Amino acid sequence: MPRVAVYNTQGERVGEIELSDAVFGAPVREALMHQAVVRYLANQRRGTAATKTRGMVSGGGRKPWRQKGTGRARQGSIRAPQWRKGGIVFGPQPRDYTQDLPKKARRAALRSALSAKVADGELIVLEGLDDLGLERPRTREMAALIRRLDLEGKRPLFVLAEPNKTLYLSVRNLPGADTETVDRLNVYQVLRHGHVVLAREAVERAEEVLGA
Repeated sequence: MPRVAVYNTQGERVGEIELSDAVFGAPVREALMHQAVVRYLANQRRGTAATKTRGMVSGGGRKPWRQKGTGRARQGSIRAPQWRKGGIVFGPQPRDYTQDLPKKARRAALRSALSAKVADGELIVLEGLDDLGLERPRTREMAALIRRLDLEGKRPLFVLAEPNKTLYLSVRNLPGADTETVDRLNVYQVLRHGHVVLAREAVERAEEVLGA
């Protein structure tokens, strides 16, 4: 079983924890992680880019000059593509970029990403993350916590067992830092951030969700 360090909110190492082999010691399948990241990014695309073809551009109903006898090239409409303000040929049209990936494959990719973080020494467990005692959002407190954990500039991702709005608001203004719950965690987030900080409660939740 992989073992990772456990820290408290003062930045002190207080021990180690054994993690599930099925979730944090799984084979690192790079191709599957790549597929999951491509799917995630594709699903973020709105697909609303659009241009007007000659049939959509207003005007141009009248032939600009007669067909023969002018010495000029024949033209049927001033909204043809070769005219200024004319229609666009082969321009983008609204489309759906959504990609699908089976649930088992998504979970396997997430297990691979977490296992890669463990293997690289970029995953730690934090005790008391949900009990910081923040009555209101305090960005300064979270910045100090990141410094105590020696994660400044390492783009930490704090993974929680349950949503915590106060913690989310405290972290969102810190460059590179973010929070997420286990149930909403995805491969792109894990790989994008330099270090993953799992709340102690989130470890059990992750093993419950991903180990099934």
